[in-house]
Order: sequence, then structure tokens, then C-alpha cells
Amino acid sequence: MSDLLSGIRVLESAVLLNGGSLGMYLADLGADVIKIESPQRGDYIRNMLGQITPGNSPAHLQVNKNKRSITLDLKSDAGLDVFWDLLSLADVFVDGFVGGSAEKLGIGYLEQRKRQPRIVYCHYSGYGRTGPYSSIPTHGQMMNAEAAAISLRKDADGFVQSTENLELMKGTSLGGDGTAAGAIHAAFYVASALFRREISGQGCFVDVSAADAVISQGWIGAVYGLNESRISDRTGLRDTKSAHQTGAKYQYYETSDENFVLFCCIELKFWRTFCEAVDRGDLADHQIEPGVVDFARDDQELRHELQAIFSTRTQREWIQLAIEYGIPIGPANQGVASLRGDQHLAARQILFESKHPKAGAFTYVGEPALVDDQEYALRMHAPVLGQQTDELLRELGYSDDRIRELRDDGVV
Repeated sequence: MSDLLSGIRVLESAVLLNGGSLGMYLADLGADVIKIESPQRGDYIRNMLGQITPGNSPAHLQVNKNKRSITLDLKSDAGLDVFWDLLSLADVFVDGFVGGSAEKLGIGYLEQRKRQPRIVYCHYSGYGRTGPYSSIPTHGQMMNAEAAAISLRKDADGFVQSTENLELMKGTSLGGDGTAAGAIHAAFYVASALFRREISGQGCFVDVSAADAVISQGWIGAVYGLNESRISDRTGLRDTKSAHQTGAKYQYYETSDENFVLFCCIELKFWRTFCEAVDRGDLADHQIEPGVVDFARDDQELRHELQAIFSTRTQREWIQLAIEYGIPIGPANQGVASLRGDQHLAARQILFESKHPKAGAFTYVGEPALVDDQEYALRMHAPVLGQQTDELLRELGYSDDRIRELRDDGVV
């Protein structure tokens, strides 16, 4: 596990997946993320989207790993006192609620900046802090829908259904899930703000919208779609009226073990190397589209020929050939369960097996980057509600008697 943000303390005030995902990314980078939760209910992601054991949904175990939890009633004067004590030692504040919620509690950015000028305050929500939609609570696919990443049609039964996006470059559909897309952009800006703070000594306010992030990550479809009328030469662009890839040299093929690979030998050098590797020199000079790349679109005869070739070896054998000859052929894994058997993913440790003290065996998604070749390691499992409340209060210098008083008064 990386320690790039070791020594950075983050206060996270959020429920569900937007702010929680941002906190997860910062925690995975080594930050001490303190999750501030309501004493009454806390983050109810624990009890949503299925349960492994009571209060332990897969979403909670993943998104709240490596965090500490403190319960705190921010509507009480005593609770606000504790909050300001926590803030005095914090570097980052994550606000995962709709615009204006923190201000109503008296803990918005302007109030925080008075007490802690170095604070990096990140508001991350579905639609962001500003704009006409900023006060609308968002769930699930609302951010992707706002970003035009979900294509819809009305069927004969009168119901609306999602359908494949046939826009140029698939529009913004490749922008990813809004919650995750926004969280990774927010983490990037938080890290950048911390770097700037080291130079200037000043914090800042960062406003991130998950809907905006989907468009940003799906920029290629957005840019091509918004500028389509300006494109004078459409060579190399897919026919947007077809939902299928028709290119023989950029295509999915089934292997002998009923798995799949994606074959991408569109450059002549790769195509000729492939033909040499499979002893098919008779195909080496096959080229339909002139220029740098040849997708061999609508070449059904070549496509059948290639399928026959790929049917002679297993997926793993084809990938080994790709490694040996340096050609672009990759596994097309089908279904999440197939990821367990992928040797490359196992080597990268993007999937991490561990055992939660309450939920038992659990497979986590780790980090997509390695720092100094460090292996991924879990520092802390997702906490039960308020698990580290006493621990954190003691770190602030609160006596056991004072902690008991706060508990008796329902502040924590």
C-alpha cells in the first residue's frame, strides 16, 4: 500500500458513495481519513445493496476501508466544539452532501477557513456546489444521465429502457460510473491543492461534480460528438449507425477454450508480425484501408479466416504469443468472476483477499498504481459506526470523564 499521503489527515463528512469513494482513494494513498458520522444512524451504506453480515454491505466494506469512524452530533454546540478541535489537526475536509448543507450546520468553507486557513475543502457531489442543480440530491445513475452517458428508448410495451450508445466514439458512455469518475478527479485535485499549499501556505475550495467528471473522462466521445459537423475527413471513424465492430483486424475472437481475446493488429507492422507468428505469410500484405492503420472493415472473409486461426489455441496461449512477439492481443475477460484467474491482474494485486473481523472473507479492489513496487496492504477494515470515537477523542486530549459526558448527552 502506498504512503504518498502519509501524515495528511482528512475529515470526511459524507454518506453513500460519492464522498465515501473520495475518502477511500485518499485513505489508500496513506491519509488518515476520519469519517464523521451521525450518532443516530451514521452512513447507511452499511445496510444497503445487500449484506454479508448485518451492517456490512460489500459497498461499505470496500468504500470505507482504511478509515476511522467517530460519531458526532454536529447540530449540538458540544458537537461543534469537538468538530473544531478535529479540524485544528486536519489538512482536508471532504463534504459529500448537496450544496449548502455544511453552511447550514455552520461548518462551511468560509467558517473553516477562519479557523484553519490551510484547509483544503473539497465539496464533491453529483451535480457540484454551484449551478442550478446543485441542491438536488443525486443517486446512482443520475450523474451519468445528466452527462448524456445513458442512451434510452421507449419500447412497444410503453416502458423506457436503456440501449447501446451509437454516437460517434460512443458519446460520453465511456466516461465510467459517475460516483467513481468524480471521486478520482476529486482526489487528483485534492492532491494538487495539497502540493500548492506547500508552496503558498494557503488552502483552497475545490468543487467537483460527478456529472462533469463523466464528461471529462468520456472526453473523446464528447469532443468528437460536439465537433462532428466540423470533421471534413471521416477516414477511420466507425459508422455510428452500427452497434457492432465490423473490422476484421480490430475484433473480438473466440479461442479454443471458449474464452475470448481482443485482436488489435491494425498497424501494418503488427499485422505482418502476427502473420509471421502464425505462419500465414500469405496474409501479410492484406490491406484494405490505405494509410497508417487498416481496420479491414466489413471484410467478412478475413474475419472468418481469423476466427478459424484463433480457434486453434487457448486464450492463455494467445496471450503468451502476444508477449513473445510484442503484438496487441489481449484477454477479453467475461464476467467479474473471470478476473480471479487473470495472471496479470493477480500480479498487479488490483484484487486483494482479506478477512474482515465481522464480515469474514472478503475480496477488495486495491489500487491501480504501484509506488516503489510496494505490494498492496490493508491498514484497516471498514469500521463499525463510531468504532474509533474514544480513540480519536483521546488523541484530542479529552479525558475519560469528558468522553463519558459526551456519550451521556448523545453528542457522540
